[in-house]
Amino acid sequence: MSPLVQDPWTLVPRPQVGAPVRLLCFPHAGAGAAAYRHLAELLLPCAELRIVRLPGRERRWSEPAHASLEPLLLDLAEGLAPHLDPAPGQRLAFFGHSMGALVAFELARLLRARGARMPDSLLVSGLDAPHRPRTGRAVMHSLDDDAFAARLPHYGGLPRELLDQPELLKMFLPTLRADFAVVETYRHRPEPPLEVPVAAYGGRADQETSVAGLAAWAELTAGPFRHRMFDGGHFYLTERPAEPAAEVAADLARFGRALV
Repeated sequence: MSPLVQDPWTLVPRPQVGAPVRLLCFPHAGAGAAAYRHLAELLLPCAELRIVRLPGRERRWSEPAHASLEPLLLDLAEGLAPHLDPAPGQRLAFFGHSMGALVAFELARLLRARGARMPDSLLVSGLDAPHRPRTGRAVMHSLDDDAFAARLPHYGGLPRELLDQPELLKMFLPTLRADFAVVETYRHRPEPPLEVPVAAYGGRADQETSVAGLAAWAELTAGPFRHRMFDGGHFYLTERPAEPAAEVAADLARFGRALV
């Protein structure tokens, strides 16, 4: 598929036919393609971003969001199939932040189980390794609308104009609730480690992750592993994007050399 072709599942902000890496980016809970647009410029010319567009937001507003991981993965495997076959000599990488990290990881495992083309590297951000117990965290998706909306500012990542308009926020609550349900109902199933390089990133002030939790991603790969922390909170990628973008570019290049 030409990188100029758009479809319901992806947005390509800056098509780069000769980029050495095709980087599929999976958004965090509640986010659309806009969450990664700034990275498209910062990662040129080493990677062409193809941002995954999930149902229930932006141009797919009329479609119900998935509320559990397995049906989402099945739809992604089908919808993203044309994007999993990069040009000759081009590498394929997955990048996901928070919920997107979980989706990217489990999609890679699903592709492996099917004997399909897997990413050459996996980059995860803002999420403790999914095989570690999730303890001491409030369950969001089962709260009533008022309680759910009241807790959203604690998590951040939503535009102020959305939080300040109750009627608009109410329209978006089903998608947000479904995204939280994807993460909160997830149960990790042990499998052999992925045989691809993995990098895990996080913000030093992130209250949703821990250094140990991010470092534990090393246990889920039999390949090279990188772990980096950056200034900022859970959304350090948008707070201070230049440094993490540079590290992502460096890791993509480093992992590419490891594959040669």
